[in-house]
Amino acid sequence: MPIPDLFRGRLALPLIGSPMFLASGQELVLAQCKAGVAGSFPTLNARTPELLDQWLTHITADLAAWDRAHPERPAAPYGANLILHKSNPRRDPDLECVVRHRVPFVITSVGRPDAVVERVHDYGGLVFHDVINVEHARKAAVSGVDGLILVCAGAGGHGGTLSPFALVAEVRAFWDGPLLLAGALSSGRALRAAEVMGADLGYMGTRFIATREAAADAGHKDMIVRDGAADIVYTPVFSGIWANYLKNSVRAAGIDPDALVGSQDGGKDDLFAGLDAKPKAWKEVWSAGQGIGSIHDVPTVAELVARMRQEYAEAAVLAASFAAPAAPDGLRS
Repeated sequence: MPIPDLFRGRLALPLIGSPMFLASGQELVLAQCKAGVAGSFPTLNARTPELLDQWLTHITADLAAWDRAHPERPAAPYGANLILHKSNPRRDPDLECVVRHRVPFVITSVGRPDAVVERVHDYGGLVFHDVINVEHARKAAVSGVDGLILVCAGAGGHGGTLSPFALVAEVRAFWDGPLLLAGALSSGRALRAAEVMGADLGYMGTRFIATREAAADAGHKDMIVRDGAADIVYTPVFSGIWANYLKNSVRAAGIDPDALVGSQDGGKDDLFAGLDAKPKAWKEVWSAGQGIGSIHDVPTVAELVARMRQEYAEAAVLAASFAAPAAPDGLRS
């Protein structure tokens, strides 16, 4: 499926940087977009609707200035993530702010995207909705979204449990629109593999936490560099939704991560006994995806993207030794 016109000629890689609570701030998003990766952030990272208005004003102006100064390599578009669950008191005011600023693309999560689709389409923006299974994908498809984000096993944060080999194939059977793939993507090689599997764009989060521009705690970045896939635990205990966390951050919060494995609630009462309060997801108990085993440093975003472009090109050459694939669509030279 062709990459949407919004991204055509503006991407150095077929990649969107996923919106990460606390870690994705203005600095990270701007660095991603200028390096040729579509950056995004959760609207809730701006702690008030007024601050969100300031962020969007700044990001829009900064990227416009970049494009004027660099017409030969314009910035990738940016996006904002809206949490649609009725428990989110910011849902409606944040949507109004996003529409007012005509944010190029919107990522919707945890709820029906229908109303957002209508508002964003009115000004010509795109809506991508994240899903973890085929049932959710079918519901999102009929709501009019422009793309589906398949959050597969191993993704940081609220990841699913299905292999990308399974989920991409099933969704492609009924969806011919843009497909984004998330789940343990940490390199240009993995990005190329996602395309070969049938995705149009990668959706990468954890690898960007371990960059200098990310707003994550330095200890979070160091733990991602140090740990591996065996150091990830999947549990619903901290946020109420199944998610992947770094075991060593759970341990540092005073909880035995082994007590969380295989349990629906991990025996919450016993887990938190003796603690002053339940540890806060994302802030005190840190998230990461299973791809951390291939993360070994904390570069700038520009350095990371340059490295991934090289990895991606090498993987494409390897694939060409077996077949002659079409040139990736929509990438800038």
